[in-house]
Amino acid sequence: MTASGRDRLRELLDAALAGADDGVTRSLGEMAAGAFASPFHFSRLLSRTVGEPPVAMRRRVMLERAAWQLRQGSTVTDAAWAAGYESVEGFTRAYTRAFGHPPSTPARGHWLPAPNGIHYHPPMSLWVHSTEHVMNPLTEQLVSHDLDDTRALLEIAKGLPEADFRAERLPFPAVTSWEGPERSIAAVLEHHIWTKEVWLASIEGLDLPPRDENNGPARLLERHDATAGRWLAVVRDIEARGAWNDRLIDALCDPPESFVLSGVVAHVLTYAAHRRQLVRHLLREVGREVDDGDPIMWLRAVRGEAADEATHDTATRDTT
Repeated sequence: MTASGRDRLRELLDAALAGADDGVTRSLGEMAAGAFASPFHFSRLLSRTVGEPPVAMRRRVMLERAAWQLRQGSTVTDAAWAAGYESVEGFTRAYTRAFGHPPSTPARGHWLPAPNGIHYHPPMSLWVHSTEHVMNPLTEQLVSHDLDDTRALLEIAKGLPEADFRAERLPFPAVTSWEGPERSIAAVLEHHIWTKEVWLASIEGLDLPPRDENNGPARLLERHDATAGRWLAVVRDIEARGAWNDRLIDALCDPPESFVLSGVVAHVLTYAAHRRQLVRHLLREVGREVDDGDPIMWLRAVRGEAADEATHDTATRDTT
């Protein structure tokens, strides 16, 4: 605060993050009350000032804090309670969605992409990184939705009897002409995960990874979790370097082939979306309830219903 007046942005940030160091969960209304504003005006003012809804910013900063605590040796349970989550399962889902890997895997760093450069700084301070390059929101959402949706489908598949998991039900033989038949839930999910494993090996200059098409859903989930964070990091790195038009010489091909990185990411996302919907179709055939995989609904869940309602309320009032 300066001698000439109030630092309103600081007050708004303080209200949004108050109690975060004690793991206190606060609603939008409680945050707004701390800033002496209505929920509508608090959400609109902070969103317009820092480019991020207050509920989403609070959740992100607390997840950054949890990642830092885990790197310092905290248990997953303690980090979950400190971040204000009511269950370890809920925290694990949110953490995996944000960082691309479960909290049991140490994060390389505790910062998440932010539209405003505002991050957690230990022990409970904020750091504003003014030169941060943020991934294009559409790219971030497409990649993150794929990873999160895949994990959700694998969790459902874990509850299937072996016969249902491996039953060949699809009438057509293959998704692509070069990858072989994919008629069962097991085959589609394995091909889906294998695609990222192979492209990561090509981009990172590694040998062709080992493959087992007889993996059960639990093992496939392990493979997905081991791949998800690396894939998200690779795409973020491509974006940060502006390397979308760079060419990859894929030595795993025989003979080696050249691919444009933007085409590689588009390839992965296109077939990923197709395979996830195939798995949904097959899960419904064996009597499992599954959502539609709509990224609109996924994004609402990620941002939180309170933040989404505030954004919707703002948009409605702004147009009336």
